[in-house]
Amino acid sequence: MEIRIAGTVSESIVDGPGFRYTIFVQGCPHNCPGCHNPQTHDFDGGRLVDTDDLFNECIADPLNKGVTFSGGEPFCQAKALYELGRRFKERGLSLWCYSGWTWKELWRQAEMKDDVCHLLSIIDVLVDGRFIEERKSLSLPFRGSENQRLIDVRASIEENMVIGYTL
Repeated sequence: MEIRIAGTVSESIVDGPGFRYTIFVQGCPHNCPGCHNPQTHDFDGGRLVDTDDLFNECIADPLNKGVTFSGGEPFCQAKALYELGRRFKERGLSLWCYSGWTWKELWRQAEMKDDVCHLLSIIDVLVDGRFIEERKSLSLPFRGSENQRLIDVRASIEENMVIGYTL
């Protein structure tokens, strides 16, 4: 399966705990002012890659203990990321995902789109919400602005309410 990406980073330490393989998807509808990755906004930018190649590149590095989907907006390519993420989970890797949409907005989408529901179902931690430049903070672990949350997805699904992820 193909996916449009802006790039990848192996052994990232800023996109979740431990060494992580981070995939920056291409395309974002949010266009947050002050975004750290504005080059990922154009849906026609980046390059098409095969998800098998991304999978093999990640697992070839024994230091990677997790995978992070970032962007761009990962949920705009939910089907490909679900298929890829499922394979990472089968290998025992943790899965984090950044989204400009809030938990509530994603669940509204999930009610209409199976791909969004499937992707949510395999994510361990969701960093939700748009980047807000006026609320930017360099002291927050793994997020850029104070409105963004670290969400324990499994616990939130089980409890039917947002449960914060504790580092």
